[in-house]
Amino acid sequence: MKTITGELEKAVAKRDQAQYVLRLYVTGMTPKSTRAIVNVRKLCEKHLAGRFELEVIDIYQQPKLAKGEQIIAAPTLIKKLPLPLRKLIGDMSDTERFLVGIDLKPKAERV
Repeated sequence: MKTITGELEKAVAKRDQAQYVLRLYVTGMTPKSTRAIVNVRKLCEKHLAGRFELEVIDIYQQPKLAKGEQIIAAPTLIKKLPLPLRKLIGDMSDTERFLVGIDLKPKAERV
């Protein structure tokens, strides 16, 4: 008989081994875009060491990619894998929001 605890442990272990594919859409080398690049790289190296692929896309240089992803603001981070797909907008300076947004940490329960 399967237990809820056993299933939860398996799900956490699977998440902790998953490879992450991320795309960060920026607008040139503006201060906000530069901050987003630095913050995402730092957070990925700390929390996803050896398990992530990060592609930085300048929407000025590759507007078709941004249009295809329906990017309406920049910087925008898209978590392509593992599913489900997630989009985060901003400079990624809020670590908690980043971790929850890419499903590395469950959303805190509100009291």
